[in-house]
Amino acid sequence: MAKLYFYYASMNAGKSTTLLQADFNYRERGMETMLWTAAIDTRCEQPIASRIGLSANASRFTPGTNLWREATARHAETPLACVLVDEAQFLTATQVWQCARLADEANIPVLCYGLRTDFRGDLFPGSAVLLGIADSLVELKAVCHCGRKATMNLRVDSAGDAVGQGAQTEIGGNERYVAMCRRHFAEELGRYCKSP
Repeated sequence: MAKLYFYYASMNAGKSTTLLQADFNYRERGMETMLWTAAIDTRCEQPIASRIGLSANASRFTPGTNLWREATARHAETPLACVLVDEAQFLTATQVWQCARLADEANIPVLCYGLRTDFRGDLFPGSAVLLGIADSLVELKAVCHCGRKATMNLRVDSAGDAVGQGAQTEIGGNERYVAMCRRHFAEELGRYCKSP
C-alpha cells in the first residue's frame, strides 16, 4: 500500500537535495516519477534547485492546481512510481488531501518536502494538514549557529536584524532567513520575557 510522507525541516536542512536524491533513485531503476514545486518561488531557472547545485525540472502548482487530476492523467499515460512535492508548505488543505488520495486510491507513493513553520513560528496551512494526516513524518536536521538542532526560520532584513512582522510568505534564501534553534529564535524576537 502506498503512503503519504512528509519530510519537514527548517531552512537549509537539505529538503530539496533529499527530494532530488529520491527522484534519482527511482529513475535510476527505470521508474517514472512526477515532480512538483510551488509556482510562487521563481528564484531559479530550474524549478527545484538545491544549495549544493543539484536541480531538476518540475511542474509548478498554484492554489488552483488539481494534483489528483494532473497526476492520475499522467499515470494513465505512463505509470508513476512516485510523486514528489517540494515546497509542500504552500499546498492548500485540498491539495494535501489530493496527495493522500493519490496514495490511497491510485496506490502512488507521495513524498512531500517542506517547512513546518514560518518566520513567526506558526504552522503553514499545508504543513498543518500534512502533520495531521501523513502516514509518515520525517524530520530532516539543520544546525543552529550554537550547534543545536535548528527547528525555526528567522526572517532577517537587509542589515541582518530579526523581522517579526509581515506576510507569512516572502520568498528568499540565506539573505532573508536563518535557521535557528528555538532558544535563539525566541531570543532574537524577544519572545522570552525576563522575570525579576
